[in-house]
Amino acid sequence: MISIRQHIRAITALGVPLIIGQLGATVQQFADTAMVGHYGTLELSAAGFVGNLFNLVIFFMLGISYSTTPVVGASFGRQDFLGTARALRESLLLGLITSGVIIGGLTWLYFNIEVLDQPEELLPLARPYFLTLLLSLPFLAVFNSLKQFSDALGETRMPMWMMLWGNVLNILLNWLLIFGFTPGDWLGDSNIIAIPPLGLLGAGIATLLSRMFMAVGMTIAVFSKNTYSLSRGNIKAYELHASQSGNAANAVTMLTAEKVRRARKTTRRGLWRMTKLGIPISMQMCLEAASFNICAIFMGWIGAIPIAAHQIMCTISTFCFLLMYGIGAAAAVRISHFRGRGEWQQVRETAVAALALNACCSIITVTLICIFISPLTSVFTSNAEVATLVGSLLVPFVIYQAGDCLQIIYANALRGIESVKRMMLYAFVAYIVVSLPMSYIFAFVLDYGAVGVWYGIPFGLTTAGILFYREFDLQTRRMIK
Repeated sequence: MISIRQHIRAITALGVPLIIGQLGATVQQFADTAMVGHYGTLELSAAGFVGNLFNLVIFFMLGISYSTTPVVGASFGRQDFLGTARALRESLLLGLITSGVIIGGLTWLYFNIEVLDQPEELLPLARPYFLTLLLSLPFLAVFNSLKQFSDALGETRMPMWMMLWGNVLNILLNWLLIFGFTPGDWLGDSNIIAIPPLGLLGAGIATLLSRMFMAVGMTIAVFSKNTYSLSRGNIKAYELHASQSGNAANAVTMLTAEKVRRARKTTRRGLWRMTKLGIPISMQMCLEAASFNICAIFMGWIGAIPIAAHQIMCTISTFCFLLMYGIGAAAAVRISHFRGRGEWQQVRETAVAALALNACCSIITVTLICIFISPLTSVFTSNAEVATLVGSLLVPFVIYQAGDCLQIIYANALRGIESVKRMMLYAFVAYIVVSLPMSYIFAFVLDYGAVGVWYGIPFGLTTAGILFYREFDLQTRRMIK
């Protein structure tokens, strides 16, 4: 019997690399926003506009890749090593197909971007940045699939390091490309070609190159013989089987031939299974992101200053979100392993332990953000009007943490048990039926302005958390009975 304390320790061991890696991704957004903000306020607003559009896309692609975790985790939990290898190939194929479809849709949006009714002065800055992020999507899809595969095996450190090194590269390239660099000033040679300041375009190029680096790095890591190869586990499995049948000498040969044949065979059934899992997860995440991204459009109706404040507060609040989501993702891995072995009571206890751990972490993180909100804001902008508005958004941010904590844990728990069909409906109710109308009412009907836009968010997150918990409780109780 596993105690709650043991569950918490196991979730923490899995979750810390996930959290560090995801916080590393936030550092990339943080660095982009801070550097672009110091380059110019218009550039910051344009980055916020394009970034919020792509955040929706990134969440959708991430949700598709999240279908890898329960499939691989369940196969790994029951020691089906060949199934995990085949699932990886299916995940990669699905991710690339998804990115191709998204690129087609966003290309249309690029040529019709005026339909979003944003300030005209932002569009010349937004268009080049839009294109660089568009080109980076296939590399992001590859990285997502490989990362989720590694996480599902409980091997969370390599993706963490890859994301951290990718962020170091991104920050370095930001410094060189946003503000420009003249090597001749350092080397005393005026004939050396200088890098001109590219502003927001430079930030986009830096993001593209860093995502290429992470995709290539993870590909090498996953497929290298001594890093993430499943052959070591397969050899043990085949040696046991071969020794029982009196054929131990041919165990490695049997492994190699069978692994190559099975792992390279992508099945339509496996691809469809991941699609059916990935789409509800993606839609749930996208609808949640929409409660923030459409809020950014509402902010655009009010003015450029509210867009900048919204972007800064979203970047700061993402630290808290990704901390909680790292714990939720670690719980999903543990839950998928227990589900693969049919240990449903442990599935429920894992979710309870993750919720308790998440609540404690959320309290600490929110307290620190509230204490240091002024210096955090000053990192992004010196504009006093923007800084004041960011401080006003702090109250609704604190209010929505309880609902966010609940919905993160139980959304991941449902993912771990592959019970995701109703997540789209619940997310639609929470974020479209509840959250967005409340934001509109507070902002424009009750005339609370930019702060009112954020007051609608807690209603949606709390509704989602309650609905996800109810579904998880129902499904797991049914399996125990």
